[in-house]
Amino acid sequence: MSINKLGRKYSVMICAFPYAVGYAMIASVNSVAALYVGRILTGVGAGMTSLATPVYIAEVSSPDIRGALGASFQLSVTIGVFIVNVFGVPLSYVWLANVGCLVCALLVVLMLIMPETPQYYIMQHQRDRALSVLVWLRGPNYNSDRECREIEDNTNLKKNDFQYKEFFNAYLYIPLTISLCLMVFQQFSGINAVIFYGVTIFQSAAPSIEEHVASIIITAVQVLATLVAVILMDRAGRRILLILAGIGMCISSTTFGVYYDLTKNSTSSANVSLTNTDLGDSHTPDLTWLSMMSMIIYITAFSLGWGAIPWLIMSEIFPTRARGAASSIATAVNWTCAFIVTKEFFDMENAMTSAGVFWFYGGVCLVGVIFVVVCVPETKGKTLEEISEYFSRDQKILDFPIAEQIT
Repeated sequence: MSINKLGRKYSVMICAFPYAVGYAMIASVNSVAALYVGRILTGVGAGMTSLATPVYIAEVSSPDIRGALGASFQLSVTIGVFIVNVFGVPLSYVWLANVGCLVCALLVVLMLIMPETPQYYIMQHQRDRALSVLVWLRGPNYNSDRECREIEDNTNLKKNDFQYKEFFNAYLYIPLTISLCLMVFQQFSGINAVIFYGVTIFQSAAPSIEEHVASIIITAVQVLATLVAVILMDRAGRRILLILAGIGMCISSTTFGVYYDLTKNSTSSANVSLTNTDLGDSHTPDLTWLSMMSMIIYITAFSLGWGAIPWLIMSEIFPTRARGAASSIATAVNWTCAFIVTKEFFDMENAMTSAGVFWFYGGVCLVGVIFVVVCVPETKGKTLEEISEYFSRDQKILDFPIAEQIT
């Protein structure tokens, strides 16, 4: 809860601590136990960053560019993975960990010159500071005083500190339900499974390409697709990108399942042919193109929508007082689901076959698209205060009409 106690800015800076300690242990200690501890600490840092960074970006951004800046969080993640894959070829993990320590120090130094968010200053009854930050962020010609009053009205300073029992109110449990469902759909859409198979599929299609080169190409596709999402976020909107991306992921997951089902049947037929000399030579069709196409479409679609937007919407739809607590719950659910999917993937594969697992993921993507169509309102171009007021209207259940626009 440091995001409410210490502020958004210092919460982002604190994220550097577990990263730095973890990387230092990885770089300097040779024991396996220390490597595990260091890896756990960097994982803790990743979880903290997933909470603090989207909230900070949302609160300092103006409505017209909040989508692009919010999606830049996911873009930065993909760029980081890409850089590690590139430099992981010539450098050892020790040098990569040392570079990680330097990046942590750079984060702290750069955040020192960044402002705290106006919403946090209003929560702390420091209106003058909030107004000063708004002037610095928006420029002298912007009506910062009006936005400051809107933040004050939305924050409701007459109430005491946020209490978790407030989640039983519709204005909180409805946006929380939306955010949690988006996080579940994101992780259970099968992204980890596709990444697991990615290098193998790529090498099957192009055997001459080495494993590390295949990893670099896959992450490069993620970077480019996420960059396109950043460009489109404030033009197309969140809903349409989620819907189109979900449809693309559903189709590609289905074709993934078809590929594994056909290759399984082809392998079985080939084995039968080898045991029966009367059948002659078997001709197993090369379906590598199908798996390659499915992988590229899936990764592109995921990066366009479901990679960045759940984090963006998480940072947008909660009122200021509850944003820290609600976002922490959504972040915890996301990473818990990621753990479950990663941990249970091979057990699911043994129980359902590879084809069944990907068909399951395709079904999850389809349900996610339906959920977005029915329940997720468009937040493009709206202030955080307008979004909060929308959820504060008189409602008791998820009663959003289809394709509703926040007004």
